Amino acid sequence: MPHDLTLSLVGRLVLAAVLGAAIGLERELRHKPSGVRTNLLISFGAALFTIISYAMASAYGGDHTRIAAQIIPGIGFIGAGVVIREKGAVLGITSAATIFVVASIGMAAGAGMVLTAVFTTFLCLGALICIGYVEDRVGIHTHLMLFRLTSRGGQDFVGRAHQFALESGIEPRAWNANSTEAETVVEFEADVTTPQERQILTRFTQLGIRCELRPLH
Repeated sequence: MPHDLTLSLVGRLVLAAVLGAAIGLERELRHKPSGVRTNLLISFGAALFTIISYAMASAYGGDHTRIAAQIIPGIGFIGAGVVIREKGAVLGITSAATIFVVASIGMAAGAGMVLTAVFTTFLCLGALICIGYVEDRVGIHTHLMLFRLTSRGGQDFVGRAHQFALESGIEPRAWNANSTEAETVVEFEADVTTPQERQILTRFTQLGIRCELRPLH
């Protein structure tokens, strides 16, 4: 096949890369495991394998779907790599499901189903952004956060911090407190909703306590 690269094939591959990157950008902005490059390459690779599967079957005979069919178990292997179990919680399920959808978008683009690939991308982004926003606002979804509290108080501050955490409806884990002559630093981890996160930040700020939060997944 000396003239295998046509303008049509280039367009399919570029489309797959762009659509995968668009979904990856949303994951990147939310600090999720699979970002722009990962989703771009998955979509691009799925499109290329789909094209190769059809081209080889047309040139040498055989089943047109034979190579493309192996994309699904391969993507399952990659998806399993982003799912982790940490301290009793299973993390990365949404990212794994997103990778599965991105691969299907790449396959659609590689097969020349342009409108299907574009529509599926918008539908996927809508689900990730809109439903994610509703979950955060309503407080359905929890996320594991590391809290770091800094105050000039002593042991009484440690007790008050622990008591307030319990009163806020969260269960602090991996509790650690260090005191010096200048300040006391308390760190703990907890699964919190966005409303709980705002409540804790507001309460400690009103008490003159510096509160720093960092997501752990």
